[in-house]
Amino acid sequence: MTRRLVLTADDLGREEGSTTVIAALLADGYITGTTLITVSPAATRAAELARQLNVVPRLHATLTSEAGLPPWRPLAGPSSLADPDGYLGDAAHAVRAQIADVRRELDAQLAWMRENGLPAQAADGHGTVLYGLTDPGAGWLPEVLRWSASHGLAFRLPRDPVPWWGGPLPPPLAAAHEQAVALADALGVPLPATVVTNRRDAVELGGYPALRDHLRRCLSELPEGTSELFLHPSAERAVGGPAGVVRAWEARLLRDPAWHRALETEGIELVAQWWT
Repeated sequence: MTRRLVLTADDLGREEGSTTVIAALLADGYITGTTLITVSPAATRAAELARQLNVVPRLHATLTSEAGLPPWRPLAGPSSLADPDGYLGDAAHAVRAQIADVRRELDAQLAWMRENGLPAQAADGHGTVLYGLTDPGAGWLPEVLRWSASHGLAFRLPRDPVPWWGGPLPPPLAAAHEQAVALADALGVPLPATVVTNRRDAVELGGYPALRDHLRRCLSELPEGTSELFLHPSAERAVGGPAGVVRAWEARLLRDPAWHRALETEGIELVAQWWT
């Protein structure tokens, strides 16, 4: 059985602290990829660091602002994605946006990357709104897959959703997921075998060893093919609060010799992409 893993640090460009940590992990070879948030004030420096490291991030398509940070403005200008002050709102606001405005914003973010010398080959969602699986009637996922196909992009949607979701999808979501995978195949949009991440906060985990043990178990459950593990490593002080604690633990994990021994024990090959 051949099992490969893309080891991704999400949120390059989120803010300066996370950007610095992720760039260092890339430079030291502890991750095989990253995703870039283009709407953040830190995006320009993040793009410069990526070019210096000869790394092309994926587009972390962003339709919402981030809790705990000053709000971000859409790159495409005023639209139904923006709140009355002209900023990207939360997920509840984003799902009410017009699909034409969504496509226009995604086009602008992808164009920004290409204009900055980063020809992204794949995309994923910042938060869950882009996936649309929380509301099968919203119609987001089919439109996003069509957008991906129109630009020749792969998309981070797991073929097997169980590891990503933490169990079987409820019936309506399972049906929506099955239809989305079939549509991606029909459109020629590459998908990873599965996706795993950490969804637990610091209180639920109780400490760093629990995080490491949880993700080591995830390794043992990876299917044949190329999957992706994405984390959000950062310095605790860069994010703050309970979220900062977990992000600091994730940064520690990626440098932990015990984690790398687990990858070797499982016979998992680290690769940079799942779309070739």
